[in-house]
Amino acid sequence: MRMKTLCVAIALALGSVAYAQEPQQPFEPKSGQAGKDVVWVPSPPAMVNRMLEMAKVTPSDFVMDLGSGDGRNIIAAAKLGARGVGVEYNPDMVALSRKLAADAGVSDKAQFVEGDMYAADISKASVLALFLLPVNLNRLAPKFLDMTPGSRIVGNTFGIDGWEPDERVTLEPESDCSSWCEVLLWIVPAKAAGTWRMANGSLTLTQSYQMVQGSITVDGQTHSISNRALSGDEITFIAGGFTYQGKIKGNEIEGTITTPAGQLPWKATRN
Repeated sequence: MRMKTLCVAIALALGSVAYAQEPQQPFEPKSGQAGKDVVWVPSPPAMVNRMLEMAKVTPSDFVMDLGSGDGRNIIAAAKLGARGVGVEYNPDMVALSRKLAADAGVSDKAQFVEGDMYAADISKASVLALFLLPVNLNRLAPKFLDMTPGSRIVGNTFGIDGWEPDERVTLEPESDCSSWCEVLLWIVPAKAAGTWRMANGSLTLTQSYQMVQGSITVDGQTHSISNRALSGDEITFIAGGFTYQGKIKGNEIEGTITTPAGQLPWKATRN
């Protein structure tokens, strides 16, 4: 009886050793696999390249991707010379991204961290390259608006409620994109709303994302503004037949007024 028990124990032990020595299969992501906040669907190379092209990514940029998956957006940005960080909740995806960055020779520029995209610090990013659902984008929108004015957010197909993109492009039919083929670009606007004092009057503005409305009072005469445009920290509008152009720096606007007689300096300070 003892011999039979000993043989069974040895067999179980050998089986355990054999099982432990079986090579672990490498992780392979599958399109549509569930994630913490969004399923993973990879963007084809044509989409990735067009997104970065529309964002005008250069070596001076710091690019971030929230929910970075296998890291393709950040790796592509690094190949353009930009530094980048991908934030991904799935540790297997993070490990895969690091391997793919090393294989591409861009580990020095493309970094990947395991974390929650909603908790990520995006304040230093000049470009966000994203493929998220509206529910994710809407929740992140307040953080987007606190980024440095002029920062670019480029996304695949899905938009942000109430915030019209500054540009949108659909990939050409001959590209390798068969679904989710629209690129959307947003430029983070400066905070322009408020009442601004000028040497000879005041400017009152309301704002919804990059859209501004308002009026200007100069030497006692009030004019509605028209042809208004806000792109990053640059504001342009027409009032009283004059064209106002300026750059918003915190609580100051400084620029020029174009009149029939030429250009004049213009400055305003927010109350």
